[in-house]
Amino acid sequence: MNKQKMVTAMIECPRGYNQKFDFDPEEKRFKLSKILPAGLVFPFDFGMIPGTKGEDGDPLDIIVVSESTTFPGCLVDCRIIGALKAEQTERDGNTMRNDRFIGIPDVSQLFAGIQTLEQLPEAIVNQLEAFFKNYNEQAGKQFQVTERLSAKRAGRLLTSN
Repeated sequence: MNKQKMVTAMIECPRGYNQKFDFDPEEKRFKLSKILPAGLVFPFDFGMIPGTKGEDGDPLDIIVVSESTTFPGCLVDCRIIGALKAEQTERDGNTMRNDRFIGIPDVSQLFAGIQTLEQLPEAIVNQLEAFFKNYNEQAGKQFQVTERLSAKRAGRLLTSN
């Protein structure tokens, strides 16, 4: 069996929060960047993978599927189980890749047996896709998942960034 790609995620927005925080590397602190509309909250902890860079110039995004909630700034060692390969169209009409990696905390008990995206309940993956679509629509952007990547392909994509 292939060893899965391990990363350390930095949580910016905890599960259940309706606030969007961004880590400012120059200030070395978090800044409130957005309040989500009523009823829209992060379904799981969301953050970034430090030391990486996506097409948008920001660190790569990761959603951490877990039974628990952490806090902004918490570092979580995760195994990558897959990714949502996605295109995001900005308000100005420019389209860019803005993938979402999916990780499981190394310390998770409830999701300990999940090694691949295919093993994650379909309802959870559908909810993640719907959340990112709605979240971006609220910001006047379009978000479209173009492909669900396996753990192996997500690991290769991560290594290439």
